[in-house]
Amino acid sequence: MLSRVRGACAAVLFFVLTSLALAQSPVAEPAPQIGIVTMTPGSEYWARFGHNAIVVDDPSSGVRLSYNYGYFDFDQPGFLARFLRGQMRYRLVLMRLEDDLRGYASDGRGASVQWLDLRPEQAHALSDFLAWNALPENAEYRYDYFTDNCSTRVRDALDRALDGALSRQMSGRSHGLTYRVESLRLGADVPWLLLGMHAGLGPAADRPLSIWDEAFVPQRLADALDRATNSDGQPLVRARQNLLPDRLALERATASNLRWPFALTGLGAALFLAWSLRERAGRLQRLGGALLAGGLLALCGLGGMCLIALWALTEHVAAYGNENLLLFNPLCLLLLGALPALARGTTPHPWLRHLGMIVATCAVFALFLRFLPFRIQNNGDFIVLLGPIHVALAWRMSRQARTPWQPRN
Repeated sequence: MLSRVRGACAAVLFFVLTSLALAQSPVAEPAPQIGIVTMTPGSEYWARFGHNAIVVDDPSSGVRLSYNYGYFDFDQPGFLARFLRGQMRYRLVLMRLEDDLRGYASDGRGASVQWLDLRPEQAHALSDFLAWNALPENAEYRYDYFTDNCSTRVRDALDRALDGALSRQMSGRSHGLTYRVESLRLGADVPWLLLGMHAGLGPAADRPLSIWDEAFVPQRLADALDRATNSDGQPLVRARQNLLPDRLALERATASNLRWPFALTGLGAALFLAWSLRERAGRLQRLGGALLAGGLLALCGLGGMCLIALWALTEHVAAYGNENLLLFNPLCLLLLGALPALARGTTPHPWLRHLGMIVATCAVFALFLRFLPFRIQNNGDFIVLLGPIHVALAWRMSRQARTPWQPRN
């Protein structure tokens, strides 16, 4: 009888101690659900590349938080100066997903979310990192259009949580795309943006990108995540959910082919200059040719000054070493001095004729560089556009001899 009482007491004591231990031990928090939201391009020029953000869905609170790396302020002191120097400052902003999507919905932009299959410790680590990164003292970062933007920040944060597994999957493969190709594809419907990027980008924009590098475009990152695997070898994306319909449909599948339009325009302008500035041309013809030549020379000269400024005075690395300087030649500004003689049908000053030959030689040299295996800049569009014009002007100035040049008394 005594042994039974002792056994019962021991069982009760074990139950009480176990209950106390369980009551005092911390209960593991449920892991948050992590998603990547991808927004389609918008109509504003700064929204043409699309956008993305990281969503943290906390099951304990029922709140979906959006961590958005794409915020900047036009009214920020010194914004324009930093933009021109290539020193843009962006911020990570934390808000409810519903509030973040409201602006995109009003603009007609689409949005979808890819829910990721992460281990609980990875989801917690990513959530904790984002919460730390969103603190005011940590939220601001130095923005670069290609290497450090809203999409690469999302990519890098996810890769950090996966202990580098994402970069290992994406770095060794390539679709052969370049920064220039992607820029022209996404800026195709904004002519000034398209031409400005095409002329301003140097050889750094023409190297083939790995899939990791392609992720500077939000939709490219989303496509790569669809093909990626998690730490357990399973598909990283476990589900996709449409959040907003895309009413704009601005994203093109391929870049525009500018070669033939540029070549025809350049050849047409060159033929017109050669015809209108010939020795026996009428006064109105010469005037029309001189006006066209003046506009083209001013455009090339001022464009060349801008390219020099981008290279020498800013931190826009993608614009360095731009061979378009041989075509958008600052010397063209000096050639404006030949316009009065061309309009009158007289021969320009000899030093102007020599200068015209130098500008034409630079354009021919730009074509020569295209055949060198170690030169990779894709500027063939501007060679066929401006090369014939420079050659035609140099040829016409050397041939213009109706009234020989004479110094004025």
